[in-house]
Amino acid sequence: MEWKEAAAMILANQAKTKQWTVTQAMILAAVCLVAGAAGGWEIHASQRPDIRVSSKAAMTAANAANQAGQAPGAAQLKEMADAQAAPQMDKLKSDPKNPDLLTSVGNIYYDAQQYSSAVDYYTRALAARPSDASVRTDMATAYWYMGNADTAIAEFNKALTYAPNNPNTLFNRGLVKWQGKRDGAGALADWEKLLAVDPSYEAKAKVEQMMGEVKKEAGASPAMKTKLDRRN
Repeated sequence: MEWKEAAAMILANQAKTKQWTVTQAMILAAVCLVAGAAGGWEIHASQRPDIRVSSKAAMTAANAANQAGQAPGAAQLKEMADAQAAPQMDKLKSDPKNPDLLTSVGNIYYDAQQYSSAVDYYTRALAARPSDASVRTDMATAYWYMGNADTAIAEFNKALTYAPNNPNTLFNRGLVKWQGKRDGAGALADWEKLLAVDPSYEAKAKVEQMMGEVKKEAGASPAMKTKLDRRN
């Protein structure tokens, strides 16, 4: 599976309570439409609360996108994200280094698939709070969706220096190793550690399924089988 197929999966938001704005509902509809068409494995976003705003611009973009039953395109997603981020952007004018505000804006653009903008705000947030493993994991995942597996893995590695047992970081790094670098052995190592530190991980069944896929691939690839054998 190529990275573009994996990138098409739903961007998981694991907040316990969801109270959707029109903006968020339309964004989710667009992502679900793409995911349903492409399939693939899911990349997990870190847990974070939803941002609730009421925006005339977002409503207008959502209504336009909803005509003829069409999900919003990239330009409309950006317009909705800009509208949703506006209150935080206003606050940043007087507090430009506030890591919470910067992260909130980054999250909005991430969820709208505006990954380069998300990376920009995550980078600024991490300049103020470099040890935030969840934000760094989201930034790494954004790099992956942009097609940059090497930078994604480098940022996952940094996140794990601050939180060595972060389940979502291990999940995502394993997936990028497998799909982005064809490193099945590295992926298995990450997922085995994940299940060891968090036996009740919410996506345990998915992890086990992916591990089975890696081992199946190893059976058909002498080079990969050799790498896996070296681990045992």
